[in-house]
Amino acid sequence: MSKILYVELINEKDSLKKMVKLPIMGGITWGDFKLTDSLGEGNYRIRAYTNYMRNFGTELFFDKTIKIGNSWANKVFTKTTYNFTKENNADKVTATVHFEDKNGVAYSENEVSYDVQLDYRSVTKGRVKTSLSGDAVISFTNNQSFQNKSGKIVATITLDNKQKIIKSIPITSTSNDVDVQFMPEGGSLIEELPQKVAIKAVNSNGRGEDVEGVIVDEAGNEVTNFATSYLGMGNFVFNNQAGKSYSAKIKFKDGSQKTVKLPASLKSGYTIAVNSLDTGKVVLKIMSSADLVNGEELKVVAQHGGNVYYVSKAKMDKQVLLANIPKKNLPTGIVQFTLFSGTNQPIAERLIFVNKKSDMIDLSLNSAQVSTTKRGKASFAFDAVNNGQPVLGSFSVAVTNASKVAPDEDNESNILTSLLLTSDLIGYVEKPNHYFLKDDVQTQKELDNLMLTQGWRRFIWKNIINNVGPNITYQPEQSITISGTVTKGNKPVPGGKVMLMATKGTMYILDTVTNAEGKFVFDNLSFGDSTKFVVQARTKTERKFVDINLDVVPGQIVTKNKNGADIDINVNNSLMKYIKESDNYFNEMTRLGLLERTIKLEEVTITEKKNPAKNSSNLNGAGRADFIMTADQLSTCVTLSQCLQGRLPGVIFRGNVPYLMRSQNIPIQIIVDGMQMEADFLDNVVPSDVETIELLKSIGNTAIYGSQGGGGVIIITTKRGDGGRSTNRYAPGIVTLNPKGFSISREFYSPKYDSASSSSRADLRTTIYWDPQVVADKDGKAKFEFYNADEPGNYRVVIEGIDAAGHLGRKVYTYDVK
Repeated sequence: MSKILYVELINEKDSLKKMVKLPIMGGITWGDFKLTDSLGEGNYRIRAYTNYMRNFGTELFFDKTIKIGNSWANKVFTKTTYNFTKENNADKVTATVHFEDKNGVAYSENEVSYDVQLDYRSVTKGRVKTSLSGDAVISFTNNQSFQNKSGKIVATITLDNKQKIIKSIPITSTSNDVDVQFMPEGGSLIEELPQKVAIKAVNSNGRGEDVEGVIVDEAGNEVTNFATSYLGMGNFVFNNQAGKSYSAKIKFKDGSQKTVKLPASLKSGYTIAVNSLDTGKVVLKIMSSADLVNGEELKVVAQHGGNVYYVSKAKMDKQVLLANIPKKNLPTGIVQFTLFSGTNQPIAERLIFVNKKSDMIDLSLNSAQVSTTKRGKASFAFDAVNNGQPVLGSFSVAVTNASKVAPDEDNESNILTSLLLTSDLIGYVEKPNHYFLKDDVQTQKELDNLMLTQGWRRFIWKNIINNVGPNITYQPEQSITISGTVTKGNKPVPGGKVMLMATKGTMYILDTVTNAEGKFVFDNLSFGDSTKFVVQARTKTERKFVDINLDVVPGQIVTKNKNGADIDINVNNSLMKYIKESDNYFNEMTRLGLLERTIKLEEVTITEKKNPAKNSSNLNGAGRADFIMTADQLSTCVTLSQCLQGRLPGVIFRGNVPYLMRSQNIPIQIIVDGMQMEADFLDNVVPSDVETIELLKSIGNTAIYGSQGGGGVIIITTKRGDGGRSTNRYAPGIVTLNPKGFSISREFYSPKYDSASSSSRADLRTTIYWDPQVVADKDGKAKFEFYNADEPGNYRVVIEGIDAAGHLGRKVYTYDVK
């Protein structure tokens, strides 16, 4: 549907740092972010979405937390541990922050000032000195722990040379509380029916924590016991007796205990139970209370992604009904089973995960021509096959030295975890790739516990049944579009002439005519970032005093990180092994002059007069001109040429066209908000719209404009031409704009060590190769090649992609370089 993808880099403050706009071709696109060495270490997010996806909320966006370390421009490294206690029912936190340099030498007896913030609100400030071992102890109390669970410590350490270094340390929790929930299969507990009850225990950091305990009735009699098996999730079978209430006595790993009431049961109702552990079928069980036997006709619907794969009608002539559904009739991924009443009201739901090999692409890798020596050539070929048939597909290949960049396989996000699992579950999914690494019964049970505890209603059935869809505010984007409305006196201008001119980055001119409502559209545009445009409009009779109102799509707000449990308190420390390996590579690249480095200057105080033309587009630098006029000198005239006559030194006017006295055959070049205009354009600018006018006439100031500045230059900056907006209006019938264009993807650098190569510089890369577009042809065949680096290790090759029919494939291969 959409042919434009937005990808954002968001920092810990939920602030947008970078955004790229990528064209989607055949459902495929790729790009990259360029990270400067001045970017601070921390937990960042990569968020990706299309314009159309914005109609359905940010929960469906791709949103991944990543760690970015920094040692190249970093002098201070921290490692923080937290200790939690209770004080007068408030959470008391003691943070021990260790300060050291890159080589592990502690900063001892240095002064540290700190500001502790919870939910962006400062709760305490102070000063401490680091101990001989480099530790600073910071204590604070959270009096409103029910809401302020996260924040940061902003610590400023003063080094021996009086330099101050600021470190931002995340606070992910203010207590060690564990929340335990009990969730009956199907939705509700029904009296006298044996049901599976799922458990989910989550600690204050948002991660699962294993617990155990017993279920007791109101008399204290033990009914059954339970224990979670993986990431705080598990289940037990329980039969709620009529008229009784039950509680769970929970025991935590630190020895503490807590009692939680089980959800109240219903005297009458239905429930469903699903067993999907069988490789060939799904067993569906419908149960009802005794009073509903021989009642209304029920329906069961199984759907995935809005498509219905199974429908069955059932008459409850007994309390238990069974149905066997072949897995071959169900798709791979999360399938939602819903039980409907006779009046089409949903009364029970259950999610399961179906994993069928027949829906996956089988990648057969040929590694016969892979060298295992340093700088050796690694040539790979693979066949992509689905159900015995070759497939046409697009694949991404990434190769890393796993001895230097240790993968966290359980916690990886990849094409399978994103498209099959996390995109269909609300909230945080811990260690998503764990469920795809093995295909044994234990892993299937753990995955089913995830479905029991974190399953959610993908659709609001009431709206579906009544044919009520979501409000569609954002349309699928087929191309970059510039559109708007032309008005005159607040009335639309039909048949108006509109021209679009690109003035930077690419040169083209397009024109169109407004419709009966005064609307115009320029579509099928494709341009890169930093392209500037001028939109000019006239009436049918060439009158220029019209207003142009461009259509502006508001930016997507940055919501709170749903994967907060992935936030690492000690980012640089966690990445230290990788950082030190990368340092060697960066230092070698810098030595050879192949890498730029940001040099931070010592702080100095400069006193100067206020720049009267601070927003100017002057290529010499704002305010660097032979003469400057400001807005307060332009308030007494009707046209701009009238304002300037006799007031610009060394300038004469013939008609309304300005000339320098020394070169009266060449008109002065007019530049408005960075856009070059003809000399007779001057009176199109309303004097009251002007902020500053700069005159360039000396050779030192006009040289930068080349031949265009031969007759002098007048630079006009409008009051709305401050560069802070995407559009600027400075004259009737003309608007300038600088929309977001497509980002150009760079090719990953991969050196070639063939017989003609004689490079002697050390190759210390940790990421060996990356190609986002390896195509398997119609015969399912694909190949790629690269050269190993200078460092030995266990090289890890990851191939993943999709075919034209939407089947997914992933393959991991490792080999040792000696």
